[in-house]
Amino acid sequence: MNKTIKVIAAVFLFVIAGISCQKLLPAAPGDDEILDGPVAGLTPEQKVIFLRGDIAFNDDVFTKETGLGPLFVATSCGSCHAGDGKGHPFTTLTRFGQSDTTNGNLFLHLGGPQLQNRAIPGFFPEQIPAGATFSKFTPPANTGLGFLDAVPDATILALADPNDLDGDGISGRVNWVVLKNYLTPRPNSILQNGKYIGRFGKKAATYDLLQQTATAYNQDIGITSLYEPKDTYSGQDIGAEVGEQTVLDVVFYLKTLKAPVQRNPTDADILAGKQVFVNINCGKCHVPQLTSGASSIAAISNKTFFPYTDLLLHDIGGGLNDGYTEGTALPQEWRTPPLWGLGLSKNSQGGQYFLLHDGRAKSIEEAILLQGGEATQSKNSFQQLTAADKAKLIKFLESL
Repeated sequence: MNKTIKVIAAVFLFVIAGISCQKLLPAAPGDDEILDGPVAGLTPEQKVIFLRGDIAFNDDVFTKETGLGPLFVATSCGSCHAGDGKGHPFTTLTRFGQSDTTNGNLFLHLGGPQLQNRAIPGFFPEQIPAGATFSKFTPPANTGLGFLDAVPDATILALADPNDLDGDGISGRVNWVVLKNYLTPRPNSILQNGKYIGRFGKKAATYDLLQQTATAYNQDIGITSLYEPKDTYSGQDIGAEVGEQTVLDVVFYLKTLKAPVQRNPTDADILAGKQVFVNINCGKCHVPQLTSGASSIAAISNKTFFPYTDLLLHDIGGGLNDGYTEGTALPQEWRTPPLWGLGLSKNSQGGQYFLLHDGRAKSIEEAILLQGGEATQSKNSFQQLTAADKAKLIKFLESL
């Protein structure tokens, strides 16, 4: 066989192989089947920043040589948020040391507020000190955070009803927090007694995504930055182990991850389940619709979105009281978790649900039934539903 025939034959086989591979490859998942991906409308320059942040968040794995630890929980951001989804019990964080709202954390000198349960060779991981109250926190999904970050303070405050003046049994309130010295208040932020509105974290104790990111590098991976320069082991300022631009790239990445897309929103059972959700007053706390304010990122500015949260603290009863708190949040108070993306949670949790703040609930129904306090009325209404209506409600929630 001459050289020309060999080349033609090789090309033919390559094409045939390519066609065969295409037939074997599964179709790419739809936008409503995954949580990661950028929000629509980013400029080309912003897409470059998003990509840098994506790489830093998901691909950068720290080692001892690049600053890991010496005490840590995880070696990368993405290891706690697979596919930008919820965490698994293996990646659950442990917070300890604060049991009331007046004395602050009494165990900062013993490693508080977060347990670093792993260590590089030659060091010993932390243990919860005797007498310290603690709680387990399952890492949340990351998507849509930029929209939540851009909700005006006035909107959140308008949803609050700390004294239950309307008599509906729901008394959501703000967790007022002191800003860290590296944070800049949002435009039109509301200041009360030297404090601002917290909106991120299980107890809404984190002000914004810069604080969330810098703290996670420091407390989760043991990596210092310009913003959080203190080593979690020695307690000394040791300088930055991750660059300022990298931190800001990750912040931008988190701000511009798309919001979860509901699946089959016109399905008859899902629409019926949505009405059940309204009828039993779940939407009193899990507020379906919010609107972002003005943002420097046009793609998330002045947009209506559907997170199913009010970003407020609610008393969810003694059954979920771990004896631990953050800031002014009481031990039984938890920020309303957004429900969007709920149905995709199992994808990042090993094929099953781990719900509520610590992952103790293994199903949506169990999560509902474990709640009390302000959720008691809705829980009782859920229990009185027919099996068919319960199934429709669960189907609606899993469509989010």
